[in-house]
Amino acid sequence: MIILLAALLLKFTGAEESIYIFAKIGLEPWGRYGAGVAELIAVVSLLTPRFVWAGALITLVVITGALVSHLTILGLVVQNDRGWHFALAVVVFLCGVVTLFLSRHQIPHPSWHRCHVQK
Repeated sequence: MIILLAALLLKFTGAEESIYIFAKIGLEPWGRYGAGVAELIAVVSLLTPRFVWAGALITLVVITGALVSHLTILGLVVQNDRGWHFALAVVVFLCGVVTLFLSRHQIPHPSWHRCHVQK
């Protein structure tokens, strides 16, 4: 969550590296702002016990986009960062998977599911 929080702050403050990344993938500035808002919602959800599962799911969606961007457009090394952006994205992805797994019991079931469950 700390990595996610730092990333969203870089997006909202217009850090040079963040602008470079989103310009390179053709989504500057709105993609940067959208990703920052999604990350903010994820962080707030992760801090709310009832919605940890939603925060983890949002995190996985956002970070999957980052990983795909690295693998298809940006490359593993961005602006001579020695792969740190990509490595941190992998760490966030793995933490999101673990968090979603651990909070899976919180995920609400559709109402139709309760009608068909035999007691």
